[in-house]
Amino acid sequence: MPTPPSLGFVGFGEAAFHISKGLREAGIEKITAYDINANSPKLGPRIEQRARDTGTTLAPSSADLTAASDLIISTVTANEAIHAAQQTAPVLKGAQVYADFNSISPAAKQEIGRLISEKGGQFVEGAIMAPVPPHGHRVPILLCGRAAKSFLARMTPYGMCLEFVGEELGKAAATKMFRSIIVKGLEALIFECVLGASRYGAEKRVFDSLAETFPGIDWNALANYMVGRVVVHGERRAREMEEVAETLRSIDIDPFMAEATVRRMDWSAELQLREYFKGVEPKDYHDVLNAIATLARI
Repeated sequence: MPTPPSLGFVGFGEAAFHISKGLREAGIEKITAYDINANSPKLGPRIEQRARDTGTTLAPSSADLTAASDLIISTVTANEAIHAAQQTAPVLKGAQVYADFNSISPAAKQEIGRLISEKGGQFVEGAIMAPVPPHGHRVPILLCGRAAKSFLARMTPYGMCLEFVGEELGKAAATKMFRSIIVKGLEALIFECVLGASRYGAEKRVFDSLAETFPGIDWNALANYMVGRVVVHGERRAREMEEVAETLRSIDIDPFMAEATVRRMDWSAELQLREYFKGVEPKDYHDVLNAIATLARI
């Protein structure tokens, strides 16, 4: 096996944590991360704990991150992806590789590609196609860009599940965006379904009826899983779905469903359900319904 590359993560949230943990176990010895929230009272302790758990060095600046890294991977929130690239591009080392794994529109990926290439860097577009946990660093990722094949060759030996889509930027992101219409839309639909059905004690019959129409799906288990995901990741999902809506508008399609999903995700975030469950996904949607009732009385 060739000499392991040194990796740098821009942003050290859930995705970067789980990917870096798996890559560390697979043989990547040097991992560095720069996160603008590392010193915040609210998020800093969690970021520091993640760094300790993965043996990751926290860099004090973008310049320190790029100086310590061969390959850089951006894993920030969708609304911060371009800003992160703007901050990192001026301090890239020559033809350094910058891979953006964020859930953003094809146009945003192309804009980041332009920012990186203007500073002499090599850009790789990445689209994560499944929840990072439980897959970790083996989560399926689509790649685009002129440097994508090289990135794939360097990282596949460490267990990453990478697929080259093409050199033209945007195709990987488009695949992710249009998949999200279904996945995150279904999360919003199921959440809204149980919110209403629970008022009448009708969930079981609703799920039984759905199972007859769509055999092979455990709708109760799916509701538990998807409602829990919305509770913890609703705000991030809302920002991702705004990217979906923008992608649809760019091709003259009114994003009715995407915008409705944003509303439901933001509604969950505004209730502060994530804080109520201390950032841990509840395992039963009934716990979420009880939490909503509790919060309504406060």
